[in-house]
Amino acid sequence: MANRLAAATSPYLLQHAENPVDWWPWSAEALAEAKRRDVPILLSIGYAACHWCHVMAHESFEDAETARLMNEHFVNIKVDREERPDIDAVYMTATQAMTGQGGWPMTCFLTPDGEPFHCGTYYPPEPRPGMPSFQHLLVAVAQAWQERRDELREGAGKIVEHLAGQLGPLPPAPVDAGVLDAALLKLTGEADRARGGFGGAPKFPPSMVLEFLLRHHERTGSAEALSLVESCAEAMARGGIHDQLAGGFARYSVDASWVVPHFEKMLYDNALLLRVYAHLARRTGSALAAEVARMTGEFLLARLRTEQGGFAASLDADTLGEEGLTYVWTPAQLREVLGDDDGAWAAELFSVTESGTFEHGASVLQLRDPDDRERFERVRSALLAARDERPQPGRDDKVIAAWNGLAITALCEAGVALDEPHWVTAAQEAASAVLGIHLRDNRLRRSSRDGTAGDAAGVLEDYGCLAEGLLALHQATGDPRWLTEAVNLLDTALANFAVADTPGAYHDTADDAEVLVHRPSDPTDNASPSGASALTNALVTASVLVGPDRSARYRAAAEEAVHRTGQLIAKAPRFAGHWLTAAEALLAGPVQVAIAGPDSTERDLLRAVAARRAHGGAVVLAGEPDAEGVPLLADRPLVAGQAAAYVCRGYVCDRPVTSPDDLVSALSARSEQGI
Repeated sequence: MANRLAAATSPYLLQHAENPVDWWPWSAEALAEAKRRDVPILLSIGYAACHWCHVMAHESFEDAETARLMNEHFVNIKVDREERPDIDAVYMTATQAMTGQGGWPMTCFLTPDGEPFHCGTYYPPEPRPGMPSFQHLLVAVAQAWQERRDELREGAGKIVEHLAGQLGPLPPAPVDAGVLDAALLKLTGEADRARGGFGGAPKFPPSMVLEFLLRHHERTGSAEALSLVESCAEAMARGGIHDQLAGGFARYSVDASWVVPHFEKMLYDNALLLRVYAHLARRTGSALAAEVARMTGEFLLARLRTEQGGFAASLDADTLGEEGLTYVWTPAQLREVLGDDDGAWAAELFSVTESGTFEHGASVLQLRDPDDRERFERVRSALLAARDERPQPGRDDKVIAAWNGLAITALCEAGVALDEPHWVTAAQEAASAVLGIHLRDNRLRRSSRDGTAGDAAGVLEDYGCLAEGLLALHQATGDPRWLTEAVNLLDTALANFAVADTPGAYHDTADDAEVLVHRPSDPTDNASPSGASALTNALVTASVLVGPDRSARYRAAAEEAVHRTGQLIAKAPRFAGHWLTAAEALLAGPVQVAIAGPDSTERDLLRAVAARRAHGGAVVLAGEPDAEGVPLLADRPLVAGQAAAYVCRGYVCDRPVTSPDDLVSALSARSEQGI
């Protein structure tokens, strides 16, 4: 049996390379083999940090008899959803349409042409109520193909036709201040007032919604918006979803109170949350938010940074096949590390009980306010050192362009806001690594591993998120290189991903990408920004950083995209958080602060004020007047020989100011430019 996964750049595919299953990576050759044999395709989609993916792999894909059935009756294709989000999107849509739900591992049966006729998720090795065993399913599908092949093909064709009819662009709808006020009202009605966040279990960090609420508070002064952010941010920070020892957040909480996490840690979650907590700390002065932001930033650098300077995709949910093994504690384990007195104190502080909050009497650490800060730091350091001696979860060390873009944005914005310049340095190194490895002939590759780019083409979120990161880096450093690279990505995205004759609508794959059974185009923000909303946020920022040749075009494209998503914003704001942040920035101007002057204490003071006082979505840049390649500083001279700050909103500018107090006053004003 050929080991076709051995050369993969995906750790998830490599995890399956030694299975007795005759796996193929997704390829034209695999589809051709299914046609040659005239057998269905069994498509299995997952990702390296996925707990239930590991469970199904152990139960079924490592089992010789199950593998025999798979190899005899199917061409088996394994896909890493993080490496091929386009394939995942196509078949997740089909799975949700057929079953009403989706998730990973995803298990789809396709015709040799790639059209789905039966989809599901996890299947156990033995039958369970309402769920067949995986072997029984394999036999039933194989028998149906042999006996009702034409019927299955016809049904699959109808499914594809139905999905194509459901996936067209939304009609445009206005998005104005009233729509954003209504979004706040709808979010308020869906908020969990007792436990923070939105909805019930399982509960996911609503990072982009929180960023919108912060921006809305800044623009309107809404106390309600700020209250929703503060309650959710504190609940997550104190809950088990937050790693109280090493920093970083788990993917989600299995309960509604943020106590027990699903333990995988994803780069995108932590990047988005770093941005939110840094923004909250800047806006309110919250010591807890600042501490969480610093722990999250250091987690990214310590645990996810790769040798090349980029950031790895995730840490696994499991350790040695057991969820939470690295992270959970019993009172006895605390005493063993800390002694009786400190152990009892730590058990109270971290809510570690004899009965446990997790499994087998163990507890996930939560956090109450310590009454002795010095003791707390000593205890936390000792527990972390002991935990580092335990077996550690695996790391998916592939580098995803989009998620690195999110990390670059967060490290730049948080590094400036919290005065952590080494985060900005790390962001520069990550940007250099991603551009150096992923950019080929002016087009992005989606992923890389150990400095080698994979074959998968970049999707829209790669262009949008990376462009956002490069624009943040341009602002943090003043280096024109990052603006030039961002503009190249934006121009490529506008040229290759737009839906023809439909202003503001975008496909998730480029016009020259591999043709699938339909071309994915999903505007909703879920765990991470949609490609279209990431592109739109980048266009908003770029529209005030570029020269006049592109400025109006970028702003018009951003406005068209926001209007195209107006129905989504109005009906489901929880799934339009990144769109809402773009809309807030457009209404606010976006605010631009150009600080012109030589490298000096005076310029640094003005920059520090802007870093603390400017609203989310504001564009802030400092440098020499008329610096080459930096349009925001063009025609911005010194004032009476002093460094000066120029504050503009949209196309309207205040008089330049030279004192920090005057800059504070200028940034405190509110205005709405309109979308």
